[in-house]
Amino acid sequence: MRRRLLIEQGGLGHRGPALPRADVPVRPLAELLPGARLRAELDLPQVSEPEAVRHFIELSVLNHHIDRGLYPLGSCTMKHNPKINDEIAGLQGFALAHPLSADEGCQGALRVIAELQKALAKITGFAAVTTQPAAGAQGELTGLLMIRAWHRSRGEGERRTVIVPDSAHGTNPASVALVGYETVTVASERGTLSLAALSQALDARTAAVMLTVPNTLGLFEPQILEVTRLAHRAGAQAYLDGANLNAMVGLVRPGDLGFDVMHINLHKTFSTPHGGGGPGAGPVAVARHLEPFLPLPVLEERDGALHLVHDRPQSVGRVHSFHGNFGMLVRALVYLSSLGPEGLRQVSRGAILNANYLMRRLAKTYELPYPQPCMHEFVLSGQGLRKHGVKTLDVAKRLLDFGVHAPTVYFPLIVDEALMIEPTETETLDRLDDFAEAMERIAREAVENPQVLRDAPRTTPVGRLDEGRAARELIVRWSRPREPEPKAPQGTPSRA
Repeated sequence: MRRRLLIEQGGLGHRGPALPRADVPVRPLAELLPGARLRAELDLPQVSEPEAVRHFIELSVLNHHIDRGLYPLGSCTMKHNPKINDEIAGLQGFALAHPLSADEGCQGALRVIAELQKALAKITGFAAVTTQPAAGAQGELTGLLMIRAWHRSRGEGERRTVIVPDSAHGTNPASVALVGYETVTVASERGTLSLAALSQALDARTAAVMLTVPNTLGLFEPQILEVTRLAHRAGAQAYLDGANLNAMVGLVRPGDLGFDVMHINLHKTFSTPHGGGGPGAGPVAVARHLEPFLPLPVLEERDGALHLVHDRPQSVGRVHSFHGNFGMLVRALVYLSSLGPEGLRQVSRGAILNANYLMRRLAKTYELPYPQPCMHEFVLSGQGLRKHGVKTLDVAKRLLDFGVHAPTVYFPLIVDEALMIEPTETETLDRLDDFAEAMERIAREAVENPQVLRDAPRTTPVGRLDEGRAARELIVRWSRPREPEPKAPQGTPSRA
């Protein structure tokens, strides 16, 4: 049966439940938007409720997601999203709160933000937090803007370079460029930052050293205190990419390691949903000396009430409208409140234990370029499969046939044919064993019948796609098929 888009289903007169009449006056769009080019009608699908429900249920079955099975996407931390988070965020007082309400009319929403900021500051060891940024990448940008403003306030605007390791996330150099800085890449040594390379790169132009801890190999930087000391001695700031905070919550506070600023990915560490490009949340935590530069507005409490303060002359300004992506903030606070300090420590311990268990088991089958104990994730190499004509991409595609989402592949770039695996703390031992058995079987297939891997996936709704062509010829708009023209009667001249 051909799968149809929703707009291709139903028909004239098909409808679901009738919606209640609007309780506000209805005004024509032409009156509300004078001079705008408006369509005479919207070609929306007319479908009944069962048709709509079946359509979306089918889509959910076709897609792989965390509610269907293991999703070991390295660095992305695809962990379970507790349903109570969604339930609380959906309460009318939160979901229907109007962002333009005066401070006195949204004290409950402001209290959520204040409590979350306080909790994140305590967890990370920093003085203050902004919850405005809409994603980790925007958090990076916000943190770097504050570093730039701090340097300029000290008359050190000539500092224009940011040191980034060769294993960094791709967003790091992109954020550096957006701020108007230049990236200086330094080499790793046995998987962690080389102090010699760092010392050589630091100079009077260095604005910041930007690190991910644990790094993208899943390794904790053993000399991190010396790294931040060297950065500060050179007059630079130490920036932490908080993408891998899921390995440290309750065990290590980044502020105690000497960092000045970090962003936090709520969808990775504190279980708010991924997906669809948003909405996300990337709060930024800062040390005391960077607090004056936080984005506007800043939340302050006076006489038992919370207020949004805009009078902050050193602020970098707004980075998001209203209060950030508020629904994500509610979900994160529910997660923190449900677990408490000991629960958060157990999250980190579980993530570390699961990753090391899988790493040691799979190291018997695949190459393990960095054999040190890992944190929450690890990186294998499929380089040894090349002699059988099999690539890491083939391994990833074949995994889909086992009902498992593929791990991150070909990243970090310092590992040839990389497979970056993060099981997270929410997977059970039997799930980890199922995944390991699938990986081991795929390695055997690569030797005995490599064509099976090259043809994979075979059991998914869509087979192997031409990814290069998809990237070059991106077509994301659906067009209704043209109705065939009626045939002209015999003897009637056809149109030229």
